[in-house]
Amino acid sequence: MRSRKKKAVKMKRFAVIGVGGFVAPRHLRAIKETGNIVTAAVDPSDSVGIIDQFFPDVHFFTEFERFDRHIDKLRRRGPAHQVDYVSICSPNYLHDAHIRFALRSQAHAICEKPLVLNPWNLDALQDFEAESDRHVFTVLQLRLHPSIIDLKRRIDANPTAQNFTIDLTYVTSRGRWYGVSWKGDPSKSGGIATNIGIHFFDMLIWIFGSVKENQVYLSTPTRAAGHLTLERAQVRWFLSLERDDLPEAALTQGRTTHRSIEINGEALEFSEGFTDLHTKIYNEILAGRGFNLEDARPSIEVVHTIRNATPKGLDNENNRFSKEEQFQKE
Repeated sequence: MRSRKKKAVKMKRFAVIGVGGFVAPRHLRAIKETGNIVTAAVDPSDSVGIIDQFFPDVHFFTEFERFDRHIDKLRRRGPAHQVDYVSICSPNYLHDAHIRFALRSQAHAICEKPLVLNPWNLDALQDFEAESDRHVFTVLQLRLHPSIIDLKRRIDANPTAQNFTIDLTYVTSRGRWYGVSWKGDPSKSGGIATNIGIHFFDMLIWIFGSVKENQVYLSTPTRAAGHLTLERAQVRWFLSLERDDLPEAALTQGRTTHRSIEINGEALEFSEGFTDLHTKIYNEILAGRGFNLEDARPSIEVVHTIRNATPKGLDNENNRFSKEEQFQKE
């Protein structure tokens, strides 16, 4: 039997915006592990030595204007040279503009969370997609976590089960720098619910259905708490950047982060399995799948509502994180 020659897969060319940021190494690793290449990168900071571990020959820029000119030059040289994807790891408030840049450059956009800060930004980006014939993908990596996939399968397998009770706690301590950086400015980060909570809200909506009610009990620069009524669940949630909110076990073990999801009083174990999620995201995108603008919409609507809500205040009835004096400490 005559053997068929395997069709060569073209290596995709990537550019990275915000390559000096915290999350950028996960994107660099994912691009390398999927067999592709970064040809250009930009960041106002020049502390980007991490690039050498992945793509030492990258054309690096600290000025966006020069980066823009370089990407346009590659585009004009033709399909063999132009960038296929732009990976966006920049501050949240710049995502919308950088996605538009990618589409105008005839490249697909892969953007970190939150995709945008406001729901109406999605509508405009849909128009840009249609005009450019390119696509916008977002990083909703919890949907690819093995424990989360297993949970969704179990919930989907029992469609008559309703009114799950869920307690979500996420404490990830941050120092004083956080408030000074763009992350501490709600107009740039979207606030704590947007910056650290959006993945969890997306995951819960994906599994338990659309939002019926969204109440906010507490909203400060470093703590937020509230209640979501979903189609199939009641969700009490608490987010914090304060070290004082870490449980004793975490402090004893020297951990700075605590994640907990309890469903009907049973803990969901998902502390492991985070290391390769970005690579899984990239594999999905490159296979012609990936999460799109509409996938991102429900969680963006949730955090937008939280950001603009007037908190109702805490009491023992509406939230288990209700020792009000705890949240008034400075």
